[in-house]
Amino acid sequence: MTALFEPYTLRDVTIPNRVWMPPMCQYSAAPEGPETGVPTDWHFAHYAARATGGTGLIIVEATAVSPEGRISPYDVGIWNDTQVEAFRRITRFLVSQGTVPAIQLAHAGRKASTDRPWKGGAPVGPDAHGWESVAPSPIAFDDRHPVPAELTVDQIKDVVGQFAAAARRALAAGFEIAEIHGAHGYLINEFLSPHSNHRTDAYGGSYENRTRFALEVVDAVREVWPQDKPLFFRVSATEWLDEGGWTADDTVRFAADLRAHGVDLLDVSTGGNASGVRIPTGPGYQVPFAARVKQETTLPVAAVGLITDVEQAEKILANGEADAVLLGRELLRNPSWARQAARELGGEVRVPDQYHRSV
Repeated sequence: MTALFEPYTLRDVTIPNRVWMPPMCQYSAAPEGPETGVPTDWHFAHYAARATGGTGLIIVEATAVSPEGRISPYDVGIWNDTQVEAFRRITRFLVSQGTVPAIQLAHAGRKASTDRPWKGGAPVGPDAHGWESVAPSPIAFDDRHPVPAELTVDQIKDVVGQFAAAARRALAAGFEIAEIHGAHGYLINEFLSPHSNHRTDAYGGSYENRTRFALEVVDAVREVWPQDKPLFFRVSATEWLDEGGWTADDTVRFAADLRAHGVDLLDVSTGGNASGVRIPTGPGYQVPFAARVKQETTLPVAAVGLITDVEQAEKILANGEADAVLLGRELLRNPSWARQAARELGGEVRVPDQYHRSV
């Protein structure tokens, strides 16, 4: 048995292998009308292909907990029952293929209301289905983005409630794992970082205050998420700033807090909250941040970031740098990467009956 194809159990959920798909927005939902935020046939085909390709865990793209929490007007959401029913179709198929379905619950904060990336990704206004963004402090992400409205304490409590309500709907939709999006410069990440959080109340200033909102969201979700099902948290382990930002040291400290609040795995990424920074990318460039959390805490981790090669992925796990690997762009290029990796390593992966001739 190779490390990449060992099953992995968290609480009462067993994932058949360590080849996981991270959340990747498709920007393919309707921007308005009764189908706003509803997964489409594109989403079904997209996730189904990776499931039939042997991927052990699929984390559905950043799914907004409210209309204003979308990154773009074309994002999926889970704030109503129509969305739940559409997601149920996807989760049923993933389960039928032996894949564990997970969902990332998200609020985009000050990076909300933008166009699709292939249209430039610029902020959009009401004439293009847009809306006013919100944040912990009235600080724009960059020169292109408008200054967001500062959330009041009552509004913060409302957003916490939206995450809990979304978790309830995710359960009804058939998801086995929920992930809270605390990375990439979106709302929770904005609260965590002193770069974007300049509040002077109980939600800003000290480390304890800046992490308060994130932990309130975790507690609210954990309260409604069944005890036998895992809860993940995605973090940007560093903002790649020389000073004034969230750091790897903060991430290690925060991982211990998350563990104490019922989080089962940290999905470790980096960046996204500070514009114009230089990020030294390369194969596996984010893996050391996951490895450090794994070495210095008791919280399991998943690694992501230009993991493309089978031998590379196997080595990350065999060396104890992470408990699983998340392949993003590589799974876009090759939906059957897991099946290919199993052939190369001598591992076992479920192959649909209809595809047995390809074995």
